[in-house]
Amino acid sequence: MPESLQQFFEARRQSVRKAREFATRALDGWGPTSRTEDIRLCVSELATNAVLHGTARGHGFLVRLDIDDNCVRLEVHDSRRQQPVVREPTATDISGRGLTLVAALSDEWGVRDRTPLGKIIWSCFKTADDAAQSISPPVPYHDDRPLEVR
Repeated sequence: MPESLQQFFEARRQSVRKAREFATRALDGWGPTSRTEDIRLCVSELATNAVLHGTARGHGFLVRLDIDDNCVRLEVHDSRRQQPVVREPTATDISGRGLTLVAALSDEWGVRDRTPLGKIIWSCFKTADDAAQSISPPVPYHDDRPLEVR
């Protein structure tokens, strides 16, 4: 049976750490998975992109995690429709590797429009090797606030 958790974050740099901590709590609550560090790194990269590029003034972003028997799905919802671009940074560039990391670490990823505004960047991490382990429900940590900060 699928499980879902989500949390809203303000568009501030400190929120990247908080989003990673949220993901850690969710994944720890669901039980061990060999993909935890990959998922945490992708949360960091996608949350950073949301803060730096994906949120309009006065808006925040949402991180959602879903788990079922063979996959953890990560979604980051933000308030801008501008599509992200996978860049090919040079060796001396200090940024621009986030989506390249997400593509390398996840089994699938993509972007879709979010209604009424914004987009959702998602990635999936297969956990079939972990399916034999029991998955218990996590401690509830749910936030249904809209993306707009009031």
